[in-house]
Amino acid sequence: MNEPGSNSQTVSSVTRSSVGPEVAEADASCRTPLTALFIGTAFWIFVSSVLALVASIHFHSPGFLADSAWLGYGRLQPASHESLLYGCCLQASLGIGLWLFARLGRTTLSLPWLATAGAGFLNVGVAIGVGGILNGDRTGFPSVDMPGYAAPVLLIGYLLVGLSSAMTFHRRTEHTLFATQWFLLAALFWFPWIYTTGQLFLVQFPARGVAQAVIACWYANNFQNVYLWLTGLGAVFYFIPKLTGNDLHSRYLALLTFWIILLFASWGGISASAPAPAWMAALSMAATAVNLVTLAAVGLSAYRTAQPVPRHGPSVLPLRFVLFGVVAFLGAGLMQIVGALPYLSEFTDLTWFGAAREQLNVLGFFAMVAFGAIYFIVPRLAGFDCLCPKGARAHFWLSAVGIVLAVLPALVAGLVEGLRMRNPDLGFVAISQGTLHLLRVSTLGLCLIALGQGFFLINLVLHVIRSWRQCAVTTYSTVTADLFKPAGVKS
Repeated sequence: MNEPGSNSQTVSSVTRSSVGPEVAEADASCRTPLTALFIGTAFWIFVSSVLALVASIHFHSPGFLADSAWLGYGRLQPASHESLLYGCCLQASLGIGLWLFARLGRTTLSLPWLATAGAGFLNVGVAIGVGGILNGDRTGFPSVDMPGYAAPVLLIGYLLVGLSSAMTFHRRTEHTLFATQWFLLAALFWFPWIYTTGQLFLVQFPARGVAQAVIACWYANNFQNVYLWLTGLGAVFYFIPKLTGNDLHSRYLALLTFWIILLFASWGGISASAPAPAWMAALSMAATAVNLVTLAAVGLSAYRTAQPVPRHGPSVLPLRFVLFGVVAFLGAGLMQIVGALPYLSEFTDLTWFGAAREQLNVLGFFAMVAFGAIYFIVPRLAGFDCLCPKGARAHFWLSAVGIVLAVLPALVAGLVEGLRMRNPDLGFVAISQGTLHLLRVSTLGLCLIALGQGFFLINLVLHVIRSWRQCAVTTYSTVTADLFKPAGVKS
């Protein structure tokens, strides 16, 4: 079943216009801000993966770098987490959104200088926040761990890029709204609302008692399971049809996914073990269970759209990233539902199970989809493909294998911890020591992830250098063209 009146138009219209001058102009207008955003994405996910690797080593080698307070687990882990969320995921989502608003709207990017300035503010804000955490200045709230003085810089950067995105959407010449635009536009306004709310009631004017814990859970859930889902799935519903050449299976399934995420996903995140009233945990469990419909809709739509999967061609590698992200999304969603069920949550709460689910959701789903989108977008910004294909393939396999090795052992370790905690004869230290062999395998996975992100960063930096060199050669040839012509033919 083809998508009626939307993505069937998306695929055909974008394919037809991909050789048109308006698409080249749109890509050229996005070149500078997207280069800044994507380089920042690659840099911060590399930093995050290195910090996560060192933090993981501390579990089975406590003496490793023990003389430095900056490199203790209590600082490395939140610094890694915040740099991943705000340095990588936030910038990647904004960059992909800018490009898709211009492409689907058939217009050039509005105020590109503003978006470039916003990218600068974002990177400065993340650097200030991560540096503050490593210096021991953190809030203690997951996903809102940066010190309060970093928040205004980060928010200004987001608003500058967001204003450019909103103006680009407003100036579109293609007025038909595609499913992807629904997701991206909702995400564009969702983040500043939840971020300002979290900063006001957790950092600037902290709420007291139970309200503080509830707001912290609400913010973390909304960032990872609403904002990242909206931007990630918005990209999925564009790039799978684009890369396979097929029509989106069903526009109605995409819009059903959109509304379920907005209406139900934001109510989750409060587990039975959270310091909150029981009715909140019950409501959260019910809302999380509805996500089963989301998983079914996304899985069916992606599977039917991707058939048959292309085996050769330039679209194969980006498609691998995107499809891996879809599988990770389904796995992370199932883990979230399992962790919310009252009888099963007794075995999963306060264990490595939650960390494994979060890694699968953020790294396995969103980051991998973003990588696929970036590998598709970047060559079009330069007008030629100068990315190293071997480096890109190494990035995929190292990241994919690393994510599997990092998530599966942590998942098993969480279940083992949950079962052992039911035994009153075992102390906490004995329970933790029983999972060290699994954490060593997880550390190996983090090592592969860090190596893969190194390939990603080097590949993008080399691409920028080649693009600048090509631009310089073209400019030089244009300026000096008349100097080498005979006097009679000079214009």
